[in-house]
Formats: sequence, C-alpha cells, structure tokens
Amino acid sequence: MTHQPVAQVRELLKSIETGDAAPVAYINPNQYIQHNLAVADGLAGFGVVLQQLPTGSARVNTVRAFQDGDYVFTHTDYNFFGPKIGFDIFRFEDGKIVEHWDNLQEKPTTANPSGHSMIDGATEIVDREKTASNKTLVRAFVEDVLVNGRMDTLGGYFAGDAYVQHNPQVPDGLSGLGGALKAMAEQGITMKYDHIHKVLGEGNFVLVVSEGSVGGKPTAFYDLFRVEKGVLAEHWDTIETIPARAEWKNDNGKF
Repeated sequence: MTHQPVAQVRELLKSIETGDAAPVAYINPNQYIQHNLAVADGLAGFGVVLQQLPTGSARVNTVRAFQDGDYVFTHTDYNFFGPKIGFDIFRFEDGKIVEHWDNLQEKPTTANPSGHSMIDGATEIVDREKTASNKTLVRAFVEDVLVNGRMDTLGGYFAGDAYVQHNPQVPDGLSGLGGALKAMAEQGITMKYDHIHKVLGEGNFVLVVSEGSVGGKPTAFYDLFRVEKGVLAEHWDTIETIPARAEWKNDNGKF
C-alpha cells in the first residue's frame, strides 16, 4: 500500500491556506463529485469557494491522515470562514481524486469537561494488520449502541472506565458518556443514529460516517475511534446539521 495519496491530500488541504495552485492537479478535472452541500459540484465549485475566502484568512492544520484502499480520510483543524474542526474523505480513481465528503463543526473556545480539545490526543497509527477486525468492532459498537440503542452491550466495548473523550460536551470515561446521554434525555434533546454509510480505517483508527438526527433535525455524524487491545480507547467526532434540500449547491447528497 502506497501512502502517496495521503501526501497528496495533505498538500491539497494545505493549499487552501497557502494559495498554492499546484495540488489542484491531484483532482480529476472531468470528474469531481462534491458532497459538501454548500459547494457546487466539480472542480469549478471548489474554485469558487477558494475565491470567496478573504485573503490570508484560511488556516489548515491536518492533524491525522489515513488511507483505506481508494479512500483517504483526514482530521483537520481549520480556520475556513471561521474556526472549525473537520473530517474530510477523498476517493481516488486511477490516481486522481474523484469524490469528496466532509463534516464540519464549529470549534469550541474552551476545552471539554475533561480538558481535551476536539483535535488533540493520539496520532500514531499502529496495528495495521488489525484494520479489518478493528473496523468490525467499531461498526458493531455503533450499530449496537448508537443505532439500535442496546445499552446493555455498552460495557463490552470498553476497558472499564478508561476512555478518552474529545466531544466538546462529554467528559472522559464510560461513566461520562452515560451521564451525558442521560442529561440530554432529561433536557428533552434527542440524538438518534439511523444508518451507517461508511466505515473506514487504518490500523488502530476507524472512522464511521452515519446519518440520523439531533432534536429532530437531519444530521451527519462522523465518529473517529482509536482501538487499543480490542476495545475502544479514544473518540473524536463532528456533528453537522444537514441543510434543507432547497439550500443545496449540488445534487449529490451529504453521503
């Protein structure tokens, strides 16, 4: 497996900050399917967004980057029309980028209850030989607990209370997750996962792309998990409301 596509994606994302036009050549000019619903389809749509950025305003720090077959997925600290944390997924075909998905969330100004940001934490990729089994584990967790609400299975996915949490609202530990879910329920805030669209991984890191709702609003969930010794050890996420159909700049859908 070559990691050349990972380097290309890093360069492409960084070019949003630097203005370097060369990395755009990594995109297939005749086929670039865009799933960011605020951006028009094709290479031209990407160019329009870059032209709209105030000069010198963009900052791009890609903290994590992974490859799973034809897909490269990244975790980035952005200042892109304001501070955001984002996951991006790029699909390669015949050596060129032909499709892009992302999920962006406004960056909090303070740490979460356990002192973590949305982007800090472990970055080293290990256990590449366990990629398939780790993807199976994480998919099972999301299906059991988040999609089907089988809270009785929750403990089996964790090593006691040892769980590092980067969600802005949730403290560390299995107890923190349980407490946050209970508090949301008491406040009448419903968060529902309906369907998993993608599970991508490299080694000990697995990204799950899901569709559901928060407070009744259609929502995209991107959840990145780090697996250690067969259990879930760390979690990052972004949650983005899916805009109404009339507001879409392309017809490709969020997923």
